[in-house]
Amino acid sequence: MTDSTAHPFGIDFGGSGIKGAPVDLSTGEFAAERTRIPTPSGGKPIDVADVISDLVDKGAGVGAPIGITVPGVVVRGVVKSAANIDKSWIYTDAATMFKERLRRDVIVVNDADAAGLAEARYGAAAGRSGLVVLTTLGTGIGTALVYDGVLVPNSELGHIEIDGKDAETTTANSIREKHDLSWKEWAKRLTVYYRTLERLISPDLFVVGGGVSKHADKYLPLLEIDTPIVPAQLRNTAGIVGAAVLAAEA
Repeated sequence: MTDSTAHPFGIDFGGSGIKGAPVDLSTGEFAAERTRIPTPSGGKPIDVADVISDLVDKGAGVGAPIGITVPGVVVRGVVKSAANIDKSWIYTDAATMFKERLRRDVIVVNDADAAGLAEARYGAAAGRSGLVVLTTLGTGIGTALVYDGVLVPNSELGHIEIDGKDAETTTANSIREKHDLSWKEWAKRLTVYYRTLERLISPDLFVVGGGVSKHADKYLPLLEIDTPIVPAQLRNTAGIVGAAVLAAEA
């Protein structure tokens, strides 16, 4: 039986930690304090499911829908890639696994997609129509497409080929740090990347997420592109919020 007052519960699964919280969809804010548990060593599916079960037992209301992010492509609940998690996730039917473990309704979504939807509903792109593209600049480049408030999943535009190379291998924030690039040097690479996206999909707005978004004033003004570009607002809450939104709407 579902408790009509139960808030949807979002869970953000990452390489170092698994975080969860109930979300008030009227505000996009957590309805209770976030809980974080370290990702189990190796991060294999069954071990992650055990941790997520603990999070749900501790923080989710009776019958609350559960949304879970995974750092990989997710097609109809099945994980199709695993760039930064254990390779055993590939072809795992995560939605079925979590549903059987939790005995609740569950939706599984790519982590960047969840963050993009959250920014479109409650953050930097709230109220914007047309095509919004979220890019997360971190270890790699994650992307999300939201058109008139509707998520178009699994865009993976961090992997487009530019000058014969996977874009994130030359342009991610990890590359800036590894090669000690100045903000100006990195902005030149970002300009090439965002110009390429402009030519491909003609977006109405770029939103830049990832931890480096807190330094947006150091590099966004240096980009020479036509599309408006703004830093994300929700930052490390976005994955949980977006997952909860999708769970509620599923």
